Amino acid sequence: MNRTTWRVPLTWRLMMLIGRLLVLPLCRLRVTGNIPEPLQGRALILAANHISPFDPIVMTAACHIAGIGPRIMATGGLFDAPIAGPAMRAAGHIRVDRGKDTAADALPAAVQALTDGAMVLVYPEGRIGLDPWMWPERGKTGVARMAAMSGAPVLPVAQWGAHAVLPYEAPTHMLRWILRALRHRPVVHVRFGDTPIDLTTVTGTPGAQAMKATRLIMEGIDATLAQLRDGEMEQPRIADPTRPADYTRVRPRPGRELPARPTVKPGESTTSPTRLT
Repeated sequence: MNRTTWRVPLTWRLMMLIGRLLVLPLCRLRVTGNIPEPLQGRALILAANHISPFDPIVMTAACHIAGIGPRIMATGGLFDAPIAGPAMRAAGHIRVDRGKDTAADALPAAVQALTDGAMVLVYPEGRIGLDPWMWPERGKTGVARMAAMSGAPVLPVAQWGAHAVLPYEAPTHMLRWILRALRHRPVVHVRFGDTPIDLTTVTGTPGAQAMKATRLIMEGIDATLAQLRDGEMEQPRIADPTRPADYTRVRPRPGRELPARPTVKPGESTTSPTRLT
């Protein structure tokens, strides 16, 4: 594993500080876990779940608290925005043009960043997850291929509660959600995993290895998230009524079967979760 030759740009350091200031009035951020000492200052993939449009700001603030500056794989639209675009490029983040011919460029760019010894943060689901119970859905194989091509370890990162700040439909009704967050300041958790995901048992053809490694990565994120969801293993206490459900990418997880149609509808529960209003 390479020692980093990449230095966190001043622009990214300022962005992390701004992110921490932004979350302060909107939520109570709790960051737990640490990057294991043997992995500090080396190439590392941080693989996180994705539950809300507020996640990137939460992770920016959490990285500042944790004292790390990973390069983030982010949607190409951010790089085209008038102010955010130049800042993202100056910060050294990696563009991902989903659904375009240039989408394939993101993988070699991320591998090169890891080869240079940088830390890279990525959302393996490739979108805000639409699991009806808000667990990580089936991931894309990009993270597994990044790990195989670079030799970098994968550390799971879990976040929970950002949907209580900004729900799925944001930026629609943005002012309404911001005012609600300012009034309630919900608790938002970020947890860095204790150990990297063991991918040494993965065998087979390259395609089979990518599929198996992806499953292990998503299981690692799931297990880390479970530590933040005590008492919310089925339905979240705060439901997001703006979130659609996609059952085609639901993953099996401990204690949950995968019926053809769920017996509990999204946003409904015998425990009557609080709904965002």
